[in-house]
Amino acid sequence: MDLGAFSVSLTVKDIAASKAFYEKLGFTHKGGDQSQGWLVLKNGTTVIGLFQGMFDKNILTFNPGWDSNAQHLAEFTDVRDIQKQLQEQGITLAVAADANSSGPAHIVLEDPDGNQIMLDQHR
Repeated sequence: MDLGAFSVSLTVKDIAASKAFYEKLGFTHKGGDQSQGWLVLKNGTTVIGLFQGMFDKNILTFNPGWDSNAQHLAEFTDVRDIQKQLQEQGITLAVAADANSSGPAHIVLEDPDGNQIMLDQHR
C-alpha cells in the first residue's frame, strides 16, 4: 500500500517562534502562509508542517499523489482505495472520505496508542 509523501504535522503555540527554532536546525520554508497559521518546512528529505490553532495534537501525515517535494506523481493509489483496504482489514476511521467521490479527499485514523494519522490527497 503506497501512502504517498510523508511529513509530520506539528501543532505549535507560536508559529513564529517554532519557525525560527526549526530554521536553526536547518529547515527552510517550502510552503504555507504564516499569517494563516501554517507553514511547511523542509530539511533534505524531511518535511514538517507547523500548524497554529488548527489541530489538537501532532499528526503523521501522508499525501497520496505527491512526492517528497509536493510534486504530482503520474500514478498513485487514490485515498478512497486506501480507505477501502484499511476498512477491509478492520481498521476504524475517525474521518472517512466519500467512497463515491473523486479528487481531493482525506481520511483520519488512530494507531493503537492514539497517534493520529491523516492521509490527505490534494488532487
